[in-house]
Formats: sequence, structure tokens, C-alpha cells
Amino acid sequence: MKVSNLFFQFFLLLNFIIISTVVVSAKSYKIPRLSRPSITPSSYSVSLDDFQTYFYEQTLDHFNYGPQSYQSFNQKYVMSTKYWGGANSSSPIFVHLGAEAPLNNSFLKSGFLNDHLAPRFKALIVYIEHRFYGESAPLGSMEEAMKNQSIRGCFNSAQALADYAHLLLHIKQKLSSPNSPIFAVGGSYGGMLAAWFRLKYPHIAMGALASSAPLLYFDNITPQDGYYSTVTKDFKEVSKSCYRTIKKGWSIIDRVASSTPNGLFILSQRFNTCQNLSKAIVLKDFLNDIYSVAAQYDEPPDYPVSKICGAIDGDGASSYSSDILGRISAGVAAAFAGQNMSCYDVKYFDHLTQTRLGWRWQTCSEMVMPIGRDSNDTMFESEPFDLKDFMDGCNTEYGVVPRPHWITTNYGGHDMKMVLKKFGSNIIFSNGLRDPYSSAGVLEDLSDSLLAIYTLKGSHCLDLRTPRADDPVWLVTQRKIEADIINGWIATYYADLHMIINREHRT
Repeated sequence: MKVSNLFFQFFLLLNFIIISTVVVSAKSYKIPRLSRPSITPSSYSVSLDDFQTYFYEQTLDHFNYGPQSYQSFNQKYVMSTKYWGGANSSSPIFVHLGAEAPLNNSFLKSGFLNDHLAPRFKALIVYIEHRFYGESAPLGSMEEAMKNQSIRGCFNSAQALADYAHLLLHIKQKLSSPNSPIFAVGGSYGGMLAAWFRLKYPHIAMGALASSAPLLYFDNITPQDGYYSTVTKDFKEVSKSCYRTIKKGWSIIDRVASSTPNGLFILSQRFNTCQNLSKAIVLKDFLNDIYSVAAQYDEPPDYPVSKICGAIDGDGASSYSSDILGRISAGVAAAFAGQNMSCYDVKYFDHLTQTRLGWRWQTCSEMVMPIGRDSNDTMFESEPFDLKDFMDGCNTEYGVVPRPHWITTNYGGHDMKMVLKKFGSNIIFSNGLRDPYSSAGVLEDLSDSLLAIYTLKGSHCLDLRTPRADDPVWLVTQRKIEADIINGWIATYYADLHMIINREHRT
């Protein structure tokens, strides 16, 4: 299903970085992170007062019967009964599956659930924190848990899905609501989890909304340069001259850095960096991150790609010189405009956070997405993904090598249309085509109930964001289509439920 365009609202308050990096000798392989970083705070549409926080004693290892597997940890979840019709009416439960981040106040920004789905369907809203993140870490903290090799081995997607299954059954029992249908919702990695949850636990979740889920970025199903090709396309569509300037800039940065003993100092001055540059690659990685984030979240009202390209092309940038480096520096200033920064921290995206620490392990174990640049078709320098080097780096860091084929072995991915139409149902795959991760998304219907909804100008997880009064028509339409599909599934469920209940009464 096609809806036309989609939107963005540049860097927001999620306190997370964008890149997972594994260093191998002189190389660093970067797998672009899935959640958005923090640059501009945004307002919340609902209040924390609408939610109650709970903790559930969760099993550490669901798939082992050894003594250690019976260890437990407290898993955090929050619930809102503000709109819930109650157990007697079998009103639905919408559960947002936690991804690679702590469950902090950022869940309030998922306004599509809180402001749209909950009141329309009189639904209970549940947000669950992913194991090992935030307050849901064994041994009291992620840092401590990650030091223990045996416990760290339980940090994976299959265990997380089992967590969600156990917890949701507990919630239904606690609320005496056995007939309330559950819908799994997630964005990005959480979108993958939502789709996998519906496939793995169809007796618990009767449907799923998987937003911006790059389900096909495993095992070479998607070309490795899919991500950066889309970033390039986004910039090129906004301004071909901006695209050309960025593409020329990489070699100029290298030339300036190596031309004189003061080359790196000159670059530090030109780009107003807070730290003196030690290598040209540090600056280039910083620029890479800026462009990738801008494309991944290129939505209104700010449209960061347009802002950056406007500055690079010279719009209102008279204080910058007209040479290539001056224009690129102007683009950096535009990306961070309004942040009152006296200088730019080239490590801005690289500071160690829980998300960075956890996602690095996840990509070094099972979430191996071979993202690279193996041609000159992008505006970036060529840097192919080398699986052997990547695996060597993970082995050096963790003492284990990744399992690059495990995701497709466990969840599928190859020949998805042929396979899932045989047994899958009730999943919405939503994408915005300006999102670089859409290159690995499901973009065509797989069956009558495995539905792909995409918007031409959409960005990463935009449909899950809080609706705004000035949302473009295409975004409003996308959300309406998603809600109407869910409404149809709920109606079918209730019809089936009533038929079963009536049959039991007759007997």
C-alpha cells in the first residue's frame, strides 16, 4: 500500500547515539544505530501521571534448565489505563516492545499509541523495557551484567521476546482479562521484535505494527550499500550541488590534514571543533554521522537535510567562506543550529551510553547487519563491509564471534513472501522511503493480512510519533490506514470470540 509522502522532526530527545562501532586494527566498522539521537528536545502530548510503573520478576534464561537459568531480574514496564474499557469488555491491549534503550520518559513521544489508538479502541497501553537496558538489567546494572560472560550470553532477541510473552500473560492474568486481544507495536529494532513476536507467539499477540523495521538487512538479502545509497539519494534530491560538495569534501579533508604539520589544527579551526583533531578520520566520521542522522530523520517541520544543504549551498551563510570546506562547515553549523554551542564535539555521537554499550554487543552477537559502501555510487568514501574483519574485531572485544546467519535461521528472511504467506498473518510493515533503513524494509504486501504501507517522504518511525496539527495529509492518511486495518482485525477477533462464547452457552 502506498500513501505518498512522510515527515520528520530532526534530532530529538532520546539521549542515544547513532553508531555501533567495532574497531579492527586501523579500521572501524560502523553499523548505523536504529534509535534516534538527542539534539532538540520536544514536548510530550501526555502526562506521566497517566502511567504507572511496575516491575516483574523475570527469568534470566528461558531456554535452559541448568541452575543458573533460574536466576531472575526485575523487568520494568509501565501501563496506562486512562482509556481502557476494562476486562469485562475484553478491550484490547497495545504493547510497545522495548528496543535498544532504557525505558525513560521518551515513551511519551509515542503519541500514535497514546493519543490515537488508545482512545479509539479503549485500549490499555503497556510499554516494556528490553532486558539489560535501563532498570531491567541482571546484577543491578548493564555494566555489571556485561562483565559476566555467562549472563551476557542471555542478552539477545529471543530471550527478549520470551520476556515479553511471560510478562504479557502475567498482565492479562493480573487484570483478569483473558479475552483482551494483544497488539504488539515497535519501531526500528523494536519493529523487528514486534513482527517476530507475532510470528513466534501468535497465541499471545493477534497482530503487530512493525514500523521502520529493517528485517531484510541480514545475511546479504539487502545490498550492503542500501543504507548509504538512500542517504545519498535524500541529499541529491534536495540539492545536487550539495551532494557534489559533500562528495568532494572527503579528499579535501585528507589533503589538508596531510599537507602541512599543522593540517589537523587547520581543520580543527575551520570546523570549530571542541577538541584538536588527532586524525582526519575523526572529522570524517563526525560528518558521516551528521548526514546519516539527518537523512534517517528527515521530517517536518525542520527537514534537516534541507537545512544542511541550504547552508552548504550558501543560503544565509555569508559568514562562511565559499570554498568546499567552508560550505561543509556551514552545514555542520546548520545541523546544530539553536543549540547554543560555542564549538562542536566531534565525539558527539560516540559517547558511551547504555544504548551504545548494549547495541555494540547485540551487533557483535546476532544482529549482524552488513552495512557498508562498496561502490562509488554514494556521496561517501568507499568502505566495504568485511565480515571477517568484523568478526575478528568482535572476537577481540568479547571473546566470541558473531553468528551472521542466526537471525535468518531463527526468524526467516529469505524468500519471505513465499514463506510467510503460508503461515503468517496480521502484521503491518510501515516505512518511509527517505529513511535509509527502508532499503531493508518490507515494501510490498506479502498476503491479504501481511501488509506493507510506505510513504515516499517518510522518515524513520514517523508514524509512531505524536500527531501534530500541521501534519501533512499523507502522514495523517498513513496513520488512518494503519488504525483502520487494526480495527478490521479487532472486529474479526470479536466476531470469532462471540461465536465461540455463544457455542459454549448452547452446550
